[in-house]
Amino acid sequence: MPESGARQGGAGVDADALIEQSRQLVTTPLGDRDRLASLLLGGSFIAVALSLALHAHSSRQIGFVTLVVFVAAYALASRIDFEIGTGYAVPTQLVLVPMLALLPVQYVPLCVAAGLLVGGLPEYARGRVPVDRSLLRLVNSWHAVGPALVLVVAGQPEPTPKNLPIYALALVAQFAFDFGSTGLRDRLGLGVSPWSLLRFMVWIWAVDSALTPIAVLAALGCGAHPWLVVFSLPLIGLLAYFAREREVRIDHALELSHAYRGTAMLLGDVVEADDAYTGSHSRDVVTLVLEIADAMGLDTHERRDAEFAALLHDIGKIKVPGTIINKPGKLTDEEWEIMKTHTVEGERLLSQVGGILGNVGTIVRSCHEDWDGTGYPDGLAGEDIPLVARIVRACDAFSAMTTDRSYRKARPVNEAVAELERCSGTDFDPVVVEALAAGALRDQRQLSERSTA
Repeated sequence: MPESGARQGGAGVDADALIEQSRQLVTTPLGDRDRLASLLLGGSFIAVALSLALHAHSSRQIGFVTLVVFVAAYALASRIDFEIGTGYAVPTQLVLVPMLALLPVQYVPLCVAAGLLVGGLPEYARGRVPVDRSLLRLVNSWHAVGPALVLVVAGQPEPTPKNLPIYALALVAQFAFDFGSTGLRDRLGLGVSPWSLLRFMVWIWAVDSALTPIAVLAALGCGAHPWLVVFSLPLIGLLAYFAREREVRIDHALELSHAYRGTAMLLGDVVEADDAYTGSHSRDVVTLVLEIADAMGLDTHERRDAEFAALLHDIGKIKVPGTIINKPGKLTDEEWEIMKTHTVEGERLLSQVGGILGNVGTIVRSCHEDWDGTGYPDGLAGEDIPLVARIVRACDAFSAMTTDRSYRKARPVNEAVAELERCSGTDFDPVVVEALAAGALRDQRQLSERSTA
């Protein structure tokens, strides 16, 4: 059950951030386009499910009370969610498979829709979720249509060992209809490629696949008395406990992430309060670094480290005397040696914070190392320098060249790019320079085109 809109944050958003975005998205009403797409898909589901219920026939007989038991069990299972990326996996497979094996199959899609709607009632009643989001439960019910069609065409066989291939095909159809309906909603309602959904749905399908054998055994055991499906409820309750434990762990991870980010921003403010140029310069470097990180395909953890390192790469300068930091002319050799200690001081300060920022401190230490080994403080060369530090090094230099200083005016972008390319292979990583130059020149062209339009 994916909340697809959260994925629009892009590939640079990590799993915790995606879950946080998904939680926020659930509390907002559907957009006009999304509502229209959901109405279309939900209405189509109702039409197909009713047509199947009216025109298909089955020799299976089932009482009304048993039908209610199945719907109630499905509703309970639908309320247990394991958060995964932009959505959540639910253990409804433990009820869906017995439904397909024991109920007249033509009624199963309607029972699934009823279960999902009933399962969402508490949230709608309390106002936690906008009522128009109930349309998504009809969209999500499409997953039951695929296996129902397969089993109706096959004559609604019993779940015996010889018929297991048919039920395996029904499982494949379930996944196909699940992906098709959600992907179509993505395309029509959100303008997002359905393929961006695939990596999250694989995890949801893995959960369903793992629960299916247990559900088949439950169906076999309930053959004579379908209401015995209620004996699956203790297992569903156990899964509810695990889901709650996972939710608590995610809550703690998000709180810790916010704490680290807040600490990083606070330290950035400290730098800016101590030296306005250094603070604003660091924030400019953050923007550049994140653009290059995305262009070079850094993963989410490297991207996070890059953001923090860019923001805090000059944090050690608060330990350097202001007379040196703000000196308008060239530094003496003695002053330059003091200035160079800021990378080591930055590492020391961040190591005292520990955790993620402690790791970032090792990157900050290397943000003035040169590709040819002539930098400081450790004389690292080439790929011995952390990649994030190489990116920050080049972006730091580019930002400094294109910013007004007390002793000179900012250089034009073209000149700054030419200087980076001149020093590529000596001061800077050639790959980083190539990405930075391409991005800077593209941004300059776009700015020029807007100004002349």
